[in-house]
Amino acid sequence: MCSKEIGTVTLNGHIDATGWSVDARTSPTPEGGFSCEIVVAHEAAQQRTTHTFVHHRTFKTEHEALLEGLVDLRHRHAFDM
Repeated sequence: MCSKEIGTVTLNGHIDATGWSVDARTSPTPEGGFSCEIVVAHEAAQQRTTHTFVHHRTFKTEHEALLEGLVDLRHRHAFDM
């Protein structure tokens, strides 16, 4: 599910599956451009663990920020839990 808020410029997405979920959101930066924050959560043996990642770069568009954030985490194997 993706949504774009009216009035503020943010792009958000949520994926939920058995045992894990991913939330991704962009936000405008003070310098201009957009940053991306991704929260990966997984549940095993009645324990929920959450990892939050903020991309180190600023991007021109929300789409670039969101896609690069997800691709970067995939390369770091953040989804292999």
